[in-house]
Amino acid sequence: MTEGNFVDYVKIYVSSGKGGKGSTHLHREKFIEKGGPDGGDGGRGGHVYLVGNKALWTLFHLKFARHIKAGNGGDGSGDRSTGADGDDKFIEVPLGTVVKDKETGEILFEITDEGEKQILSRGGKGGLGNWHFRSSTNQTPRYSQPGLPGAEMDVILELKVLADVGLVGFPNAGKSTLLSVLTSAKPKIADYPFTTLKPNLGIVAYRDFQSFVIADIPGIIEGAAEGKGLGHYFLRHIERNSTLLFLVPVDTPDIKAEYDILVNELTKYNPEMLDKERLLVISKCDMLDDELKAELKVELDVAFKDVPYMFISSVAQQGLTELKDKLWKMLND
Repeated sequence: MTEGNFVDYVKIYVSSGKGGKGSTHLHREKFIEKGGPDGGDGGRGGHVYLVGNKALWTLFHLKFARHIKAGNGGDGSGDRSTGADGDDKFIEVPLGTVVKDKETGEILFEITDEGEKQILSRGGKGGLGNWHFRSSTNQTPRYSQPGLPGAEMDVILELKVLADVGLVGFPNAGKSTLLSVLTSAKPKIADYPFTTLKPNLGIVAYRDFQSFVIADIPGIIEGAAEGKGLGHYFLRHIERNSTLLFLVPVDTPDIKAEYDILVNELTKYNPEMLDKERLLVISKCDMLDDELKAELKVELDVAFKDVPYMFISSVAQQGLTELKDKLWKMLND
């Protein structure tokens, strides 16, 4: 799927169906002079549901479906016949979709499981027929209830990709290259910044037929939380990751400074990011010999006392098995 087809934010207007009105019918039959009231109830209006579908990973199919309306309930009729219920409307969305009220910004619910079904807009109740209003003092009621109107609302659907590990780094840090060698994903790779324009997901095959999911988002730059660059728009996709993998190239002038910028941007976006497990990965280490790596390790031991770090090279396939072992251990501890 191309970058333009990745849609993770849509606004839609939904309307549930109106309830059918009750009947004011009076029973008429040969040889029965006063059959009395037998008006049936109106059917309920159709509901609007959201349904989780793991086969979807974008909201592109809703990009142009801005108005979604359920069917109205049928009117009641004689012989106490209830009107038909209105047709329900089912909107399929990818797992990780958050639903917000557009007016208030309140989070209504989120869809996280395959087949999970939530009512977004409830249909109006059908009106009662005159059969319900008969009594000893009112034996022929000539009135019934109208159906209740359906609900209308503007909602925002926001997709947050569900993955175990999120890749965080500056543009051209090698995130897409790492994803391509750890998984069978085929992200776009080039030697210019912001090659990645949409999140990419890859499944890492581990020992004994086990696996975990890695998400790669566009590169983050300083000021991303305020809207600079592309990464700020996709930061929501790593809110759900249990582990954050910070990728910093070994040829960076100051590894600690670049790491601090990344952590600061995540914190400004959402302070809860600090509660996640973190792993610092120094990439492109095929450029170092053993002596330079030993000198760098001394510096990193001082700078990163509380954050584990590793040396890898995606191109030379160095340290990748150890990286998968470390991530698996962090995810399952």
